[in-house]
Amino acid sequence: MTNPRVAVLGCGGWGKNIVRTLGRIDAVAAIVDPSEAGRAMAAELAPGIPVHADPAKVFEDPNIDAVMIATPAETHYEQACRAIAAGKDVFVEKPLTVDLGQARDLVQRARAAGRVLMVGHLLEYHPAILKLKELIDQGELGKVRYVISNRLNLGKIRTEENALWSFAPHDIAVILRLVDSAPIEVVATGGAYVTPNIADVTVTQLSFADGVRSHVFVSWLHPFKEQKLVVVGSKKMASFDDVSKKLVLHDQRVDWKEGQPVPVKGEGTEVDFGTAEPLMEECLHFLDCVKTRRNPRTDGVNGVRVLQVLHGAQESLMRNGQPNALSLDAPGAMAAQIVEAKNLGVTHAN
Repeated sequence: MTNPRVAVLGCGGWGKNIVRTLGRIDAVAAIVDPSEAGRAMAAELAPGIPVHADPAKVFEDPNIDAVMIATPAETHYEQACRAIAAGKDVFVEKPLTVDLGQARDLVQRARAAGRVLMVGHLLEYHPAILKLKELIDQGELGKVRYVISNRLNLGKIRTEENALWSFAPHDIAVILRLVDSAPIEVVATGGAYVTPNIADVTVTQLSFADGVRSHVFVSWLHPFKEQKLVVVGSKKMASFDDVSKKLVLHDQRVDWKEGQPVPVKGEGTEVDFGTAEPLMEECLHFLDCVKTRRNPRTDGVNGVRVLQVLHGAQESLMRNGQPNALSLDAPGAMAAQIVEAKNLGVTHAN
């Protein structure tokens, strides 16, 4: 079966990576960018592929099966609505939208139209994260107790969105996937040092009903690059360093002897997770969902749940770290979506 014909909206900072990736598998059918620089980049990356300034050219083309939207976040809702109305399956880069009500509306529109709606939570397609999830599900770590995620660097400094919204969606999506539960409370603190009211550094703490806790530390004012995830379990611990590309299973825990906690420091074992490229895997997953009508791993409901956490964290941040209770869309909402999607010919993919 040939690949679906996909149009990419946006050929800027991240869109160009999507264009390049789709080009490697001969899946890009058109590119849209309103800027001359973006269109020039598109022409360079995909010679011979139609390049437009107006997305209407794509929405009106009956030969385009799907669109991948990599435009600024504030445009996601409008572009996705137009794509769904035009009968296209839709991939939207994170965040799904900036407004929670609009995100839920997109889920409903896609459901009613029988369209695939996928959100670009890239790390959920990273082979190391998938391997880590497998280790957790197999009981290698025991009961998950705490998850720590750091995403730090010097730059690129944004002036239109804070570090929480720019960096943390990746980490929140992964934590929700690994813990497989919904947080009940969020606390976020941070500081704005470059642009007034735009936080450059934030720390977000999540509490889950079963006692699991996590924290997400993001910053673009840091002396070195660090992208590290640590999962502390009752039997073992695991760490993934996305800079060194290493996943390590640590035989470390705390035992009780004669009524006293005793650290057990065993050896760390590096875990092989293959060489698959996360963006390629994400693109292939979207194409497969378009072809098979399966519901994506990172579907619209997944995007809404991450957005709920982000909004809760932002509210806490604006109130100087005041705890904010969370009530994420229940797993039943996901199940209901899957049932309705099946009735429309869309099945679920894990």
